[in-house]
Amino acid sequence: MIIAHDLGTTGNKASLHDSSGRLQKAVTVDYPTRYGSGGLAEQDPQDWLNAVIAATRRLLAEGEVDPAHVEAVVMSGQMMGAVLLDANYEPVRPAIIWADSRSVEQTERLLARMDSDRAYRLLGHRLNPTYSLEKAMWVAEHEPEVFARVRHFCLAKDFVSQRLCGALATDRSDASGTNAWDQPDQCWSDELISMAGLPRSLFGEVLESTTVLGTLTATAAEWLGLSTDVRVVLGGGDGPIAAVGAGITSPESGAYAYLGSSSWISLAHPSPIWDPQRRTMTFDHVVPGLFAPTATMVAGAGSVEWMCEVLEPVPPGGQRDGRAARMLQGVAEAEAATEGLYFLPHLLGERSPHWNPAAAGAFVGLSRQHQRPQLMRAVLEGVAFNLATCLHAFSDAGATIEQIDAIGGGAASTTWLQILADVWGVTVRRRSIVEEANSLGAAVTAAVALGSIEFSAAAQLSEVTAEFAPDPTRAADYADRHEVFSDAYVALEPWFATRHDIGANRGRRS
Repeated sequence: MIIAHDLGTTGNKASLHDSSGRLQKAVTVDYPTRYGSGGLAEQDPQDWLNAVIAATRRLLAEGEVDPAHVEAVVMSGQMMGAVLLDANYEPVRPAIIWADSRSVEQTERLLARMDSDRAYRLLGHRLNPTYSLEKAMWVAEHEPEVFARVRHFCLAKDFVSQRLCGALATDRSDASGTNAWDQPDQCWSDELISMAGLPRSLFGEVLESTTVLGTLTATAAEWLGLSTDVRVVLGGGDGPIAAVGAGITSPESGAYAYLGSSSWISLAHPSPIWDPQRRTMTFDHVVPGLFAPTATMVAGAGSVEWMCEVLEPVPPGGQRDGRAARMLQGVAEAEAATEGLYFLPHLLGERSPHWNPAAAGAFVGLSRQHQRPQLMRAVLEGVAFNLATCLHAFSDAGATIEQIDAIGGGAASTTWLQILADVWGVTVRRRSIVEEANSLGAAVTAAVALGSIEFSAAAQLSEVTAEFAPDPTRAADYADRHEVFSDAYVALEPWFATRHDIGANRGRRS
């Protein structure tokens, strides 16, 4: 048996699999995120470890599994953050997660030192505040006494793996999301790290995702209720790992959309894809020799969750069960864009396609007649429109996408998948593995590490359960309304900058 953990933004989605990777049982253990002014977004790494321990014990108990049958534990995790450790591998401060956008000044300094197009082709990514390198720079400059204690840099999954087996390393997929990875030469970029003013020694060993780091320490085995013979497989970043869970393991596999807190569209490709406007990025794939061109927006299903929280707040200690379904009632019959109502889903700034940390969420075109169903539909359409711009970026770069498999929690909504098909003008398919796609991808990676299967077997571990073909009339109408949506962003972009500058100046005066 294999136990896989996916350390996401809101919690750890953990799952139990047989040696071929097939899903047996899944549980989720939540943990908090602290958001604050100026773009702050942080988590406590200890919460990740506690969630892994709790989820493992729940899987063993609820799945009625003999711990002796567990062969391996594997990790997937949120990318583009910064976990800074001292010489004893203890965090020196809370982890700065992917959604944090405080490092604007540090990014501007890097852009002054390296041409933006050259950086994009070297890293596969823009220089931007959402990446690890810029976040580490921010800590070094704003918390010098804290940074003086830092001896290691890592990502979320790597921190937990180190706690479990004592070895610290990262894989190519996670390294490629740091803005410190030289993608053409497949090594840490001494040039960028030097420009950032960071010690090269912070950036450790980079291994294949299928590497067995070691076995559980006696302490970790006691935490988890497992044997010290259990192997710890390195795993990968949540984006490329999700591709494996969706069965996207070769250029012929097509594309997939992940509808989680952040949302993205991605595919497998033999080389990086460089968009002339730099709207997309490219990660190293978990599968050796492949890349994962991706367009990622910050608040995808996170926008939907926010709307649910606004419309039906959950009191402390309350349950969210069924809330999303209640909030989506009537949305299929409602109209939003067709009535001139649009939502810009930039609640935490934006990555693809605008790469603007100052961007903000906005309802545009609100009228007195608009009620809950119209507001919620506008949110669903807003995410769809934003991802449509990302699809156009792939098309402009020469990629052909005719079909998209949807995974992540948002893929459970039939209404949303039909909206996506109509807005994108392509068939959208729901797979039988939705919320557990990341942990499934991690389990497949572990099964490959154990020699049980090949990556190509991933597509057989879930099935297509529904297809949503675009309605020709609505697709044509949405194509026109996508232009209106795009125009709304362009019109508000100067206001976003003014709003951001005023807030920053007030912060400096205080």
